[in-house]
Amino acid sequence: MIRYPSLEKQNVVGVTAPSSGVPLELHSMFRKALMRLEEKQYKVICKETVWTQYKAKSAGSNVRAQELNDLLQDEDVKLIFPPWGGELLIEILEYIEFEKMTPKWILGYSDTSALLLAITLKTGIATAHGTNLVDIRGEDSDPTTAMWGNVLHTKPGESILQLSSEKFQEKWDHNNPTPQIFHLTEKTTWKTSDNKKASVRGRLLGGCIDIIRHLVGTPFGNVEKFYENHMKPDEMIIWYFENCELSTTDLRRSLVQLKLAGWFKNCSGIMFGRSAANQPVNQYDVLDVYQELAQELNVPIIYDIDCGHVPPQVTLINGAIAEIEVQDGKGTVVQFFA
Repeated sequence: MIRYPSLEKQNVVGVTAPSSGVPLELHSMFRKALMRLEEKQYKVICKETVWTQYKAKSAGSNVRAQELNDLLQDEDVKLIFPPWGGELLIEILEYIEFEKMTPKWILGYSDTSALLLAITLKTGIATAHGTNLVDIRGEDSDPTTAMWGNVLHTKPGESILQLSSEKFQEKWDHNNPTPQIFHLTEKTTWKTSDNKKASVRGRLLGGCIDIIRHLVGTPFGNVEKFYENHMKPDEMIIWYFENCELSTTDLRRSLVQLKLAGWFKNCSGIMFGRSAANQPVNQYDVLDVYQELAQELNVPIIYDIDCGHVPPQVTLINGAIAEIEVQDGKGTVVQFFA
C-alpha cells in the first residue's frame, strides 16, 4: 500500500539543503524562489543549510541529516522543497530516521532523487520527482513546470493528467533571463525505441540514474522488499530515468547493473528523459542502448520525455499508478493516487 501525502494552500513548506546549499553570491536570486512560494500562499520555513556551501556540500552529513529529520518529523510541514540537487546527498541516508517521519511531499530531482527513491522504497510514502525550488523563481512558470502544484494537491483516490511539453530548452542563457526562467525554443518529441505507439501501465519508480544506481546493494535500494511490502502480486513497475553526465557506455553499464540487481523484475516499461549527456563511444550511441534494453526486457522503451536536466519536466510520483501513452511525438501521463 502506498501512502500519499496531502498539500493545501497555506500549508508549511520546509526548505533545507540535504545536498548542496546556495552560495553567498546567489542568495538574492534564491530569495526570489522563496518569495514565489509565499505568493502562492504557502508558509515557508527556511533552514540554515540552505545558505551555506563548502567543498561540494551545504554542511557536514550529520548537520544536513538533522535538519532533514527535524522537517520529516514536523507534522506541520507538508512539503520539503530543497533548493536544488548537488553531489553528495548519499552521505546522509544512513542518518535519516525513516521510521519516525510523518507523510509529507518531498519534491526535486538530480541528487535529490536518491532521497526520493530511498523514502518510497523503505516506507511506501509517495515522493515527487519534478522541478527544483530554484527554478520557480520566475514571474511565471511554463505550463509543464507549473503542474507541480496541481499534482501535489491531488488527493488519495484521485487522478491527475499531464501532457508532454510543446517546447524544451536546448541550452541555458543566464545573461538573458525570461519571465519563466527557461528558454523553451526546441520542439518536444517523445519517442519510442521501435518508432511505434506505446501504452504502458504500472507503478512509477525512478530518478537520476547517475545517482540512484548507487543505491543498489544498500538498505536504501531494496526494490524486492518494496514489491513484497507495497505492491499487489499482479502489479508492474514503470521505471523512469534521466541521465545527467553519463556516456552511452556508462549508461549501458548502469542499466545492466540494475538488471542484474533485480530492479527490472516485473517491469512493464522504461522511460528516459532528454539528456545533454549520452555522448557516443566508438559509434555506440544512446539509441543502441535503448534498443538493446528493449530486446532484453521485451518492454516498451520511451525516451526524450520531459524529465531531468533538460527542462521543462513533468512531475512524476514515485509509487503512483501511471498510464503512459506516446503517439506521434506526443505523450500523456495519467497518475492515480491509489
